[in-house]
Amino acid sequence: MITFQIKRPDEAIRQALVDRINSLAKPKGSLGRLESLALQIGMIQQTLHPVLSHPVNVIFAADHGIADEGVSQSPKEVTRQVIYNFLNGGSGVCFLARQHGFEMKIVDGGVDYDFPENPRIINRKIRKGTRNFLHEAAMTQEEVEKALEVGAEIVTLCHDEGCNVISFGEMGIGNTSVSSMWMSCLTGIPLIECVGAGSGLNTEGVRHKYNVLKAAQDNYKGDGSTLDILRYFGGIEMLMAVGGMLRAAELKMIILVDGFIMTNCVLAASRLYPEMLSYCIFGHCGDESGHKKLLDYLHAEPLLNLGLRLGEGSGSVCAYPIVDSAVRMINEMHTFEEEAITKYF
Repeated sequence: MITFQIKRPDEAIRQALVDRINSLAKPKGSLGRLESLALQIGMIQQTLHPVLSHPVNVIFAADHGIADEGVSQSPKEVTRQVIYNFLNGGSGVCFLARQHGFEMKIVDGGVDYDFPENPRIINRKIRKGTRNFLHEAAMTQEEVEKALEVGAEIVTLCHDEGCNVISFGEMGIGNTSVSSMWMSCLTGIPLIECVGAGSGLNTEGVRHKYNVLKAAQDNYKGDGSTLDILRYFGGIEMLMAVGGMLRAAELKMIILVDGFIMTNCVLAASRLYPEMLSYCIFGHCGDESGHKKLLDYLHAEPLLNLGLRLGEGSGSVCAYPIVDSAVRMINEMHTFEEEAITKYF
């Protein structure tokens, strides 16, 4: 099993960062969330002058056996169709990536389709979708280990190319069901509070989804450990994201967290290595049922609340300009001393 050496940022620089932020020519605390963001980023990078370099949005893609139970509004073939839309630059996250200067990396971790060779798709297919966890474990331990390794490998590649701020997205019909299972099993929050409409289920569809997932939860006979829950309820692309997040924290990168699915990946990653939370900036609170409850559980403070529920990393990329503003604030604002302004606090 791959392991990670993750440490919380050294606290020694904290007071110097606070003093730097408070010395900027403004009323103390008047830039609110930008100030706490600048402090967090300065702590991550251990500098009074942080920089953001080569942002990347990594999309991990895979299919899910549980989708065969009708738990999603969309059929499984939509996974591969949306990947082609990524390649054509036409998806929701694509315009945001162009707008905010993100590179996009697309990783086929387990799509139930054979893509023709394409240099813009990173082929790391472990298998063609997970097994149906209503009836059996979605993944084997070996598949879990491989997924974590692939996620770490991709982030190492991004880091070697100069990236120090990374967003994760996902594509895989059925992955809100996996997320609901992870959330309920890892937090103890009742499953009914973790199940939502996903890509657009109506009330009857949500009820059916809950009934399927409740039956799967009742069927589970594992040991209840974090790794066993991740294995049994699966999600190849989600486990790749977990591995990627853990490597990013190990490399002291800024992790931009997207919506319900990626927040559940943070939940899983933090159960394995709690220190990784210091590196996470939560982009938004989405409309998927359960997301706000999960953010509250993690004591996370999301930057945006725009009613988003697309996934793909769209919410974290959309929030990036606020992160950029925080870094510009600490680097570009003049201090009281520089401008010979009397401190007015």
